[in-house]
Amino acid sequence: MTKRTPIIAGNWKMHNTLAESAALIEGLTKNFENKQNAEVIVAPSYTSLAKVAELCKGTAIQVAAQDVHWEDKGAFTSAVSPVQAKDAGATHTIIGHSERRSVFGDTDEILNKKVAAALRHGLTVIFCVGETLEEREANKTLSVIESQLEGGLKGFSEADLKGLIIAYEPVWAIGTGKTATPEQAQEVHAAIRKYLSGKYSDAFAQATRILYGGSVKDSNVDEIMAKEDVDGALVGGQSLIAEKFRRIINFN
Repeated sequence: MTKRTPIIAGNWKMHNTLAESAALIEGLTKNFENKQNAEVIVAPSYTSLAKVAELCKGTAIQVAAQDVHWEDKGAFTSAVSPVQAKDAGATHTIIGHSERRSVFGDTDEILNKKVAAALRHGLTVIFCVGETLEEREANKTLSVIESQLEGGLKGFSEADLKGLIIAYEPVWAIGTGKTATPEQAQEVHAAIRKYLSGKYSDAFAQATRILYGGSVKDSNVDEIMAKEDVDGALVGGQSLIAEKFRRIINFN
């Protein structure tokens, strides 16, 4: 079995003022422990991005943007380009989060352009995929996810996508308190790895880290992380609570 360094990422979504963001980073870094030597990433809102990146300098915490536009600059009111995100201190960006797909209407074509822009500027992409409850109940989970991967990563070679991180986030488990069972997560993660192996190479598939996102908590992270193809977690609500996020980072 390939040894992959786990990743614990916290998506803060539309939360935290500058002061609250600073307090959260202080709470995370105070007596910081990382038993599994996981890569730790936080994704603050744009208004806190530069501040959080500054506070994380010299720590083990990396910083991601929650999204980027596909253009470097231009008349795109309220959008943030990969150039701006990188300038603010981001090393990663989330692309394709279910809220971007469902609330803001990001299509596979749009996400594909965003991935291209992020890669062009050296940002590591955390690419999100996941099915709705209706799709799961109709036994369409794997076909939906393969379609999202196909559309979002279209036109990129294995070399282009080196370092890619994938996050599987069942839409029905985000912010609902519901969580895919560890067995359900493992099934989908294994299917994603199989898809990557067929589309690119087995070496690429084995090296690619696949995170689970969907109501990850300090109380369920251990059993989720115990699964062979689960390489980390994309955490929502509990990444806003320093004590709980620190426990998730130190999963058993």
